[in-house]
Amino acid sequence: MDEKVQNLSSEIDIRKEKVKKLKEQGVIPYVEKFDRTCTLKEAKTMEDGQKVSVCGRITFRRIMGKLSFFAIEDINARLQISIGRNEIDEETYAFFKSMVDTGDFVGVSGELYTTHTGEKTVRTLEFKLLSKAILPLPEKFHGLANQDQRYRERCMDLVSNEESRKVFLARSKFLSFMRRYLEDNGFLEVETPILQGAVCGASAKPFFTKHNALNKICNLRIAPEVYLKQVIAGGFDKVFEVAKCFRNEGMDPSHLQEFTMVEWYASYWNFEDNITFFTNFIRAAIKELNDGNLVLKFKDNELDFSKDFERINYTERVNEILGFNVLEYTDVKELKDKVAETKLFNMDEFEQCKTVGGVIDLVYKRKIRENIVQPTILYNYPACLVPLARRNDADNRLIDMFQVLVCGDEICKAYSELVDPIVQREALEEQANARKQGDDEAMELDEDFLTAMEHGMPPISGLGFGVDRLMCLLTNQESVRDVVLFPLMK
Repeated sequence: MDEKVQNLSSEIDIRKEKVKKLKEQGVIPYVEKFDRTCTLKEAKTMEDGQKVSVCGRITFRRIMGKLSFFAIEDINARLQISIGRNEIDEETYAFFKSMVDTGDFVGVSGELYTTHTGEKTVRTLEFKLLSKAILPLPEKFHGLANQDQRYRERCMDLVSNEESRKVFLARSKFLSFMRRYLEDNGFLEVETPILQGAVCGASAKPFFTKHNALNKICNLRIAPEVYLKQVIAGGFDKVFEVAKCFRNEGMDPSHLQEFTMVEWYASYWNFEDNITFFTNFIRAAIKELNDGNLVLKFKDNELDFSKDFERINYTERVNEILGFNVLEYTDVKELKDKVAETKLFNMDEFEQCKTVGGVIDLVYKRKIRENIVQPTILYNYPACLVPLARRNDADNRLIDMFQVLVCGDEICKAYSELVDPIVQREALEEQANARKQGDDEAMELDEDFLTAMEHGMPPISGLGFGVDRLMCLLTNQESVRDVVLFPLMK
């Protein structure tokens, strides 16, 4: 047996034996509750001499003769504790030295003071074991070095890795801020189904599941869009949802099959209103999480969100790269042949493209997206890319849509919504035909959605963004797995 494994096994046996002894002695090793008077973070700000009752996990111990020190932690703070024979009885001190280990949860009542090194400390007057840990902290609390292990054992990653704690505290803070910001601007939070009867709302490959009671195959939500727009049709003026979505596609540092999306919809807005609103929102969110600073560090870049975002006309830029107008092509083979003439691409990449929109999107991804670093607004997209977006009044081959890109990542997507039921039905019928021809990312025809639209919808603009990808940007993390507590692993 490996020496490290053998040592761990021995330590586990010792800790299990301690639990057994505690029970034999009538000591409860897993108590029901503890009455604390303040959190560790609050205690660190209080005046010396105040009496407190605090609790947390032991992450450090230094055992000495008649005076020992240890530290307890929670998600927000670490606090030093002293325990000695001058304040507690010999039996309690002996219990602490022999029966308590790092990883255990303990409660301490005592008096605050500051050591000669300037560290706020609690002088123990009463000590209580709250919960006994059988497994030791990882690598003697130096943290989980293996990235895969960090994802699989997120509990210990949070205990041992301050950076991880900061990331997930920031995520919680962001979601709280976002809800307040939207509610302060007249939006109401609603909930829509995760189990759905039609694949609609985005171009994506879905997960399917069987609903036994209805004897029906359902799909897991790929986006909340069509339901949220039905809520608008029902009379709600502005709505948003924090929606768990599922797309049965590939995994990479910016994609997971299960992810959190936020979508909001506002009656009587167009996409320009959403540009203004999102720009103000993202700046306010960055200030909230970045101590008021609008310059973010992300990977090797300094991103300045205080400046006006550059604007790029998507269709014009694609046309400039290719040397012809992509809007003139409706046949995918003809467009592929025309792109091949440019000799700018390895045409094997385009083999997977089954639609005109797919070809245009691949040109964008290879020649435009990867070159964008600073916050940038792309707008004026071909209509074939998004069947749910409103056609431009001057040219119905275009849609009134925009995306914000940073460092090659799409941070949000928004458009003026298509509310013409006749045009929407035609667009979804085209999608349904594409699906029958093998495009497993195409949408299905959702009759409930079309019925709501046929009863009348106001002008609407909606916006969506992935929380996970945005949190990578806001916390300078390279992979969405670093900002998701429990990512699914192989």
